[in-house]
Order: sequence, then C-alpha cells, then structure tokens
Amino acid sequence: MNILHIDSSILGDHSVSRQLSAAIVARLQAAAPGATVQYRDLAARPLPQFTAAPGAAEAAELAAALDQLLAADVIVIGAPMYNFAIPSQLKSWLDALAVPGKTFQYGATGPQGLLGAKRVIIASARGGYYGAGTPAAGAEHQESHLQSFLGFLGVHQFEIVRAEGLKVSDEARAQALATAYEQIAALQTA
Repeated sequence: MNILHIDSSILGDHSVSRQLSAAIVARLQAAAPGATVQYRDLAARPLPQFTAAPGAAEAAELAAALDQLLAADVIVIGAPMYNFAIPSQLKSWLDALAVPGKTFQYGATGPQGLLGAKRVIIASARGGYYGAGTPAAGAEHQESHLQSFLGFLGVHQFEIVRAEGLKVSDEARAQALATAYEQIAALQTA
C-alpha cells in the first residue's frame, strides 16, 4: 500500500488536522506494516500558484505533486477550515492535480474522473459547527469543496474524520477530539 499524507494547516504542532491525519496514517501503517508513506507539508513548502505558463522549476514541482498522487493507493489529507473553506496552500495542491488525460478526461457524455481506485481520507478540523442542519451549514465550503473536486477526479472511496466545534468551549473541543479518534479507530484497514 502506498500512502500519500498531505498536511495544510499553518498551526504546526497546535494543529488538530495534523494530529488527526498523523493518527490516520499510523492506523493504516499498523494494519499494513509494509506500507510506504510519502509526506507533503503544504504549509511548510507550498506549491507554486497555478499559472498559464509556469517556469521550468515550477512545472517540475507541480508534476512531482501529480506523480505522488498517481502513485498513491490511499491519500490522507489534513484539511482545516479557514474562513469557511480550505487553506490556499491546499487549493494550490488541488489545482496541480487537475490535469486532463492524467486525472480526468472529457468524453461524449462530459468529464470522467480517472482516480476511481484511490481511497481518500480527510482529517477535517473546524472551530464551529457547519454540518447539515446547523445554522452555519450554508457557509461550509471546506469538506464540500474537497468532495466535489475529488469526485470530479473520479474518487469514490471518500471518508471524513471530523473534529468540529473546537473553538466553542473546552468541553466541545474534548468531545470533538474524542469523536474523531473513535472515527479513526473504526476506519477499515483492509
């Protein structure tokens, strides 16, 4: 099993999404000791912004990010919510992945994603409550963006480990973390 581990939080050791993504990867590795892990920290080393004509160095870096994705069986993404959406560093990574002929193609019936065999697990962290049925649900553009984008690329195995309400109170934070770690323990590993 080849695991691609992506982190995007700017908070370093204080990041809940980083803690959760690391726990997910550890669970997967424990179940498959021979698994390889490629790690990319998008906050520490952001990819170049998407442009119409990247320079040679930028093009090589973007191609390397795409190659990592294509080689992976499982992709674990640490995705905090910033201002109702994903971090700009994570958006730049996503932009590098949308490559016609590699991750999607157009056909007679429209676009077709080419990453159907990949499994994606999102470690989602957010300060408030944005789930369905909450007053702020309409402001949620984090998980929904990732699901829509990765679905466009053909991903069908999409799982979310979520810790939300982290900034509401100490009790809410403790409950959110406990729930997230329970979700991690319940992840299928085979």
